[in-house]
Amino acid sequence: MKTRRDFIKITGLGLAGLAIGGGTFKFLQGSSLWDSVLGEGITRLPTYCEVCFWKCAGWVYKDERGKLLKVIGNEIDPHCTGRLCPRGTGGLGMYYDTDRLSTPLIRTTNAEGKQVFRKASWEEALQLVADKMKQAADQHGPESVALFNHGSSGDFFEHLFKAYGSQTIAAPSYAQCRGPRDVGFKATFGSALGSPEPLDIRDTRCLVLIGSHLGENMHNGQVQEMSEAIDKGADIITVDPRFSTAASKSKFWLPIKPATDIALLLAWMNVLIGEDLYDKAYIEKYANGFERLKHHVRRFTPEWAYGITTIKPADIRATARLMASAAPAVIVHPGRHVTWYGDDTQRSRAIAILNALLGSWGRRGGIYFKETLPLPKYPYPDYPTPAWDWKETLGDRYPFADSGVSNALVDATIPENGRKARIKAWVVTGTNLPASMPDKPRLEQAINALDFLAVVDTMPMEITGYADVILPECTYLERYDEIRNAPHREPNLAIRMPVAEPLGDSKPSWWITKQLGEKLGLGAWFPYRDYNEVLDWQLKQVGSSLDELQKVGVKKFERNGPLYMNENQGYVFPTPSGKIELYAAAFEQSGFDPLPNYTAHPEPGEGYYRLIYGRAPMHTFSRTANNALLADLMDENDVWVNPKVAGIWGLENGQMVWLKNQDGVVSTFPIKVRITERIRWDSVYMVHGFGQTQKELTRAYGKGASDSELITRTMVDPIMGATGLRGNFVTFLLDEPVKAFES
Repeated sequence: MKTRRDFIKITGLGLAGLAIGGGTFKFLQGSSLWDSVLGEGITRLPTYCEVCFWKCAGWVYKDERGKLLKVIGNEIDPHCTGRLCPRGTGGLGMYYDTDRLSTPLIRTTNAEGKQVFRKASWEEALQLVADKMKQAADQHGPESVALFNHGSSGDFFEHLFKAYGSQTIAAPSYAQCRGPRDVGFKATFGSALGSPEPLDIRDTRCLVLIGSHLGENMHNGQVQEMSEAIDKGADIITVDPRFSTAASKSKFWLPIKPATDIALLLAWMNVLIGEDLYDKAYIEKYANGFERLKHHVRRFTPEWAYGITTIKPADIRATARLMASAAPAVIVHPGRHVTWYGDDTQRSRAIAILNALLGSWGRRGGIYFKETLPLPKYPYPDYPTPAWDWKETLGDRYPFADSGVSNALVDATIPENGRKARIKAWVVTGTNLPASMPDKPRLEQAINALDFLAVVDTMPMEITGYADVILPECTYLERYDEIRNAPHREPNLAIRMPVAEPLGDSKPSWWITKQLGEKLGLGAWFPYRDYNEVLDWQLKQVGSSLDELQKVGVKKFERNGPLYMNENQGYVFPTPSGKIELYAAAFEQSGFDPLPNYTAHPEPGEGYYRLIYGRAPMHTFSRTANNALLADLMDENDVWVNPKVAGIWGLENGQMVWLKNQDGVVSTFPIKVRITERIRWDSVYMVHGFGQTQKELTRAYGKGASDSELITRTMVDPIMGATGLRGNFVTFLLDEPVKAFES
């Protein structure tokens, strides 16, 4: 069915079309001796990675012709210790991608009445975006223009939006990824974990992974530290319905029934407290609410949990005792992508409480005290105070949300929802919303209600097909970005600088936002000619300079405080009581359980199986599916099926099937079956990010199936608004479904 905003295929209009042959990519993948020939026509320049958001610092090598040759890790960077993961080493594939966006595009209607894109100059495209933003501000207030952002480019657009008068801003990385974890830990310890998480994995004696598949989800520093810990004799406990890479390295693999994790966590608490295995001195000194917790978990025995989780009571007790024997050098990993079942804040609370009982917070081998450098902000004028911001899109919902909730912004865009805070226009940068947001029909309903949509991206991702204006951003290898100032054991700074000229007519986001700011009359917030002026000013405030960082890439600084607790000096937690809040009184005051409880979740119907998705070590979301270097390692996903289920359906390894979910949505493309004992019989598993529907993504189009399009049912966390994504069930279609396609 046609809509006011038809989805447009970009065709070859704004694509780079670079003549880069396959032999070039094979060359880039090979091992190299460039380190030994620096100065012989080979130079290196610093960057930090944007292939995923661990942001490892690295060096990019180039020859005298300016050809980029390889990227390796920066040896002094604490994020990577000189070693990049497969994703990071494939960064050059983003730069050399022949399918990149290369020129601004504007939606128009041709003589036949069909909506198409046409090429535009930057002046015309930017003026159109500025005019639409002015019009929205005049008619509805600047707050009616929302920003969806992710990654480094989002920092510049957030600055632009706040200067413009809108703080209607959200990143899917909050409500569709890590938000419940940070809210749960903040409610317990008074501090969110941030990124990288301050986990002392290298010195831990026991690491517990609950749905965290390190080794496949390449959080580089943590994977390296896990390997180091294993070499030093640490025990790993993996809780996962799938036998993951981490499970293969574990002393215990607990193949839990999906959606029952809280029951297991409560049973572990029952054992630790019931057998006096918890850290009594630590809890007495640093925690509030222990007696209430003790009474609460008394009934949650391993036998009770067995009937829910299918984990044997003996294994529950053995793993609890193993954790206690390693304490306080033990970590119950908080996870990162934790938006599963709608009770995710409470599951994160349970994980936080378990870490508290084991005494791991602030202890060696547990959770260390992170530090960042107090880096001064460039002197801009104060931002204007908006009449309303993202909080108004929540209404009276989600009282503990502390960042923009992307699904609430979508809701506030749909007129039929009757939200008082109405959103009329979007700017989307660095995030492919159809792949990152659940319930695609609802997303399309919101998009079709917009007065205007601008998209900023490096690639013709699916979201660009809905845009009124497309602004082509250059890749991270072609631009300056903000200084990386991430928390770690040692405060440290890293820079990203252009190592090559932007290909085509793509531009960096600092330049795009500066031009828009000036056209909007906001020049006072953009008082520089080039962003390197900002970087140099900031670095000089902390005794360094851009010139120094361009030579070393990373600079470390001394800590101001201890890495671990000083037991003799005491410690005050940043909570209302100054102690660990085992009992969350603030939750209780808002009508939520002050202590975690298990709630049963819907089960799959007959012939359906819970859809579980995850990551691969060579890919990040959907953003790398078209990367030639990484697609050469893995160019499609498959669906893991238990042999018992395969027998029922008569499936064979490598057979192509379509997946249909509980709402009748069928995968656009078929997917290969992988029959394996490594997945429970009640679930199927696939890697996220495949099944691209954009033909302009010539390497990724039609390869594998998309899990995102099958996630049409969500369970929203009432505490902070995150969308639980693992309540969807699929069955198999063995024959190609009949579909109606629009021309």
